[in-house]
Amino acid sequence: MQRKVVFPNKVLPYLLILPQIAITAVFFFWPAGQAIWMSTLLQDPLGLSVQFVGIENFVTVLKDPAYLETVGRTLLFSVAVTAIAMAPALYLAVMADRVIRGASVYKTILVIPYAIAPAVAGALWLFLFNPSVGIVAYGLRQVGVDWNPRLSGGDAMTLLIIASAWKQIAYNFLFFLAGLQSIPKSLLEAAAIDGASGRRRFWTIVFPLLTPTTFFLLVVNLVYAFFETFGVVHAVTQGGPGKSTEIMIYKVWYDGFIAQDLGRSSAQSVILMAIVIGLTFIQFRYIDRKVHY
Repeated sequence: MQRKVVFPNKVLPYLLILPQIAITAVFFFWPAGQAIWMSTLLQDPLGLSVQFVGIENFVTVLKDPAYLETVGRTLLFSVAVTAIAMAPALYLAVMADRVIRGASVYKTILVIPYAIAPAVAGALWLFLFNPSVGIVAYGLRQVGVDWNPRLSGGDAMTLLIIASAWKQIAYNFLFFLAGLQSIPKSLLEAAAIDGASGRRRFWTIVFPLLTPTTFFLLVVNLVYAFFETFGVVHAVTQGGPGKSTEIMIYKVWYDGFIAQDLGRSSAQSVILMAIVIGLTFIQFRYIDRKVHY
């Protein structure tokens, strides 16, 4: 016989979720709605002349070859940042999980970069790779690499990817470490007794059990690469040289605040939002099937 639990207060559950609903509505749905509405308008920077143009801003943006190049550049940038941020984080989490003496010190040191602001992280790596005084740039010149992110678009994009991924490694490390610590040690001990090597135990037991964490971080890192790397781009390259590092989120800001093209900037932000929603849907629709819960 099963007992049915009845919550006596019918209003309290709605009051408990009201703050979260209010925050989501104010900081997501309202700005998203405003962006969609502004993307259908053609207006001057002061807002004195406003004309409804429908989807004309979207058509103009999607026909612009420079914008299409920015979309492709952003996709490559996001994939690179996600891969570079997740792979070292998993390795560091595995190593930190094995440390016994002084484990808390190692873990604290590895988490510190997450507390650094994106602009500060970008400035740190810009200084390290500075062609004139950067120690990393000096080392590259010693091995024959002509490094100059001020003139080379490839060098600038490489620097941008490294700076963006470095900051996110600490975040991924925390979740991977938590996932590793939740795996029952008895499974690993049984596999070791059966003669499985450390590498085999990792790929057949540990990594499959980490797939929920890996899938979650995959989604979070892609969103981070698309939306939260503006500060790094602005501090490191400002889209240069020659627009070679201008990604979608930076172009939205530049066209809106510098070029004062509010309608097309809003259209770009809606397209960016649609791309991220589409990628997230694909991940949950197809990649989630391979996740072992």
